[in-house]
Amino acid sequence: MSLVNPADPIERQNEKLQKIAAALMARVEHQTAQSGAAYAQFERAALLEKRVRERTLELERTLDLLHESNAQLARANEAAEAARRNLADAIETVREGFALFDPDDVLVMSNSRFCRDFRDTVPVLQPGLSFEDYVAHVSRSRVLALPEGQGADAWAVERMKRHRDSHVMFNVELRGGRWLQVSEHRTGNGGTVVLQTDVTDIVQLERQERERLKDSQARMVRATLDHLDQGVAIFDKGGRLVGWNRRIGVLLSVPARWLQIGASFDALLDRLSPDFDFTGVASRDGFRDWAATRGRGGALSLEVRHGTSRVLHVFGQGMPDGGFVISVTDVTAEREAAARLAEMNEALESRVMERTLELEDALATAERANASKNRFVAAASHDLLQPMSAAKLFLASLSDRIGQPADRAILDKAMSALDSAEDLIGALLDISKLESDWLSFDIRALSLNEVLLPLRDEIGVLAGRKGLRLSIVPSTLTVESDPSYLRRVLQNLMTNAVRYTESGRVLVGVRRQGGSARIEVWDTGPGIAEEDQSAIFEEFRRLDSTASRNDGLGLGLAIVERACARLGHPLGLWSQPGLGSCFMVTVPIAGRQRGTPARPVGPARPVSLAHAALIVLLVENDADLRRAMTLLLERWGVSVIEAEDAAGTLALLDDLDIVPDAALLDQQLGSGPAGTELSRLLTARFGAIPTAIVSADRSDTLVRDCAALGIAHLQKPVDRGALAEFLKAAATRA
Repeated sequence: MSLVNPADPIERQNEKLQKIAAALMARVEHQTAQSGAAYAQFERAALLEKRVRERTLELERTLDLLHESNAQLARANEAAEAARRNLADAIETVREGFALFDPDDVLVMSNSRFCRDFRDTVPVLQPGLSFEDYVAHVSRSRVLALPEGQGADAWAVERMKRHRDSHVMFNVELRGGRWLQVSEHRTGNGGTVVLQTDVTDIVQLERQERERLKDSQARMVRATLDHLDQGVAIFDKGGRLVGWNRRIGVLLSVPARWLQIGASFDALLDRLSPDFDFTGVASRDGFRDWAATRGRGGALSLEVRHGTSRVLHVFGQGMPDGGFVISVTDVTAEREAAARLAEMNEALESRVMERTLELEDALATAERANASKNRFVAAASHDLLQPMSAAKLFLASLSDRIGQPADRAILDKAMSALDSAEDLIGALLDISKLESDWLSFDIRALSLNEVLLPLRDEIGVLAGRKGLRLSIVPSTLTVESDPSYLRRVLQNLMTNAVRYTESGRVLVGVRRQGGSARIEVWDTGPGIAEEDQSAIFEEFRRLDSTASRNDGLGLGLAIVERACARLGHPLGLWSQPGLGSCFMVTVPIAGRQRGTPARPVGPARPVSLAHAALIVLLVENDADLRRAMTLLLERWGVSVIEAEDAAGTLALLDDLDIVPDAALLDQQLGSGPAGTELSRLLTARFGAIPTAIVSADRSDTLVRDCAALGIAHLQKPVDRGALAEFLKAAATRA
């Protein structure tokens, strides 16, 4: 605890110390007198005096420091005052009005130019004025030109809203045609600097430039209107003429004296010649009613016939300012051309109808001839096979009686010729049956081994004669097909593989793919070039022109293709010259998941959709399956547009400019959109089209998606009957 208060003046502190020293000395003397220890008191007195002297020196130094601080404070005050005077002088030299408000929106200082134009507010512009009061005084100033329809209070509210923005700049109009630009800037401590700049000269220059541009633009618009082939008339919101070109007077046969600024639309319409006949549902009164609404009901389009030769198209459109514009175009040449074109179309349609009837008659004749040919081939084949069989028996009996090698060679050639003729007749009979719409199949479940193992023994003999190795991998799968026709298909493929393979091997195996079994016949033959892969399925077509008749008749693959198409078994081919070939036949596996209806077993009903002239879009990324379905559909008389993905589909339809009658879409289309997504794209572009998703996916999700889209779901392998029913339903909607 200190005996002296440091806050007291130095004089007061010295006075207290002297009193304390005197009291201490008196006490020491008193104690010394009592105890008799004078010397000890003397020492204490000397020590006390020394301490008092040290304290006195400290107080003197403190007093010196205080005097120095007071001097520095005085110098700082002088500097601050000088800075304030300099700041005041600086803002006074600014040509704009300047005011500084602190973070609490209280006026700190301003120059003499601030609000100088608002003379009635100058007396209140003193430090301490709030920003809100400043705005209120300005809003009530007689010098301020308030915007039309806005009072002083509303102006003040709008001004305070702007003040709350971080950056403010706007123009204020004063009476007498003067303008101030007001801008606000935020200081580092949150205060506000307000600048007022007189921009009267700039505004006046801008107005003069704007008027000059308006005059120039008006001349340009006038020149443009006069160069138009259309007649144009512009009316303001009061229905008065404000602009036009010469062409409209020529088209409407209106004298130039009628076309004047301020002319009424109703007066011009009344003066229009009675020769102008408003065609269709339009009328003069309807035209007048539209003009009365200033085009607010929408654009107007009508035709007017002038006399017997000229046709005019009138178009009216409202404008944002409440006026409207009318254009008149001479469309006489277009209407005459359209009339001539309509006459030509009628004549062409008549000729097309005549030609169509002729073609229908020719087609019916051709179909009857084809049916007669099929019946003849079937009847002739049976009649020819019997005497040929007898001839072979006679030759066989002669072979035992002929001993000469030369005669036996001749007999062998005769037998070979009969075998070839028999094969040819059998092939023709098969093709005749396959082309008949009344062909029935015995579709049932059968084990693949029942077909493959007997063929291994039969074809193995032919392969052994040529030194080839035939390998047939057994399969435990059970499929649904016609046993005899499936056997004939595989027999032809395996026989062809042996016939055209000179060395190596022939391999036959089965791959399972979901609900299908793909039977593959591989060979190491010469291979088939890509450009020839379609030609090999034609009748009597063999790529090896040097081959003899005994090497094949060129009907085997034609029979295979037709049989696969009728059975609904997709046929595929992979081949590369020099490496060999692979023919693939896809057959449905027997049995269905629970809840899936089984394939009806029995004869397949003949299908013909030629009368419907359907155009079907087929999108399938598997080339082999796409070809098989195309062949089947074309046999039914359906025109097929093929594509392998969504992008190619949309591009192809754009190029062909065709809307298909139905669509068959694979669900899995590679990396692009799936079938359901493609269905949405087609619907968005062409509207509702009968569509079926063809997929091996039997999940409930796909079934629900198809139901939500309103499209059919056909499972792979495709049921021939279900496909036919879908196309028949599409034909009824086409």
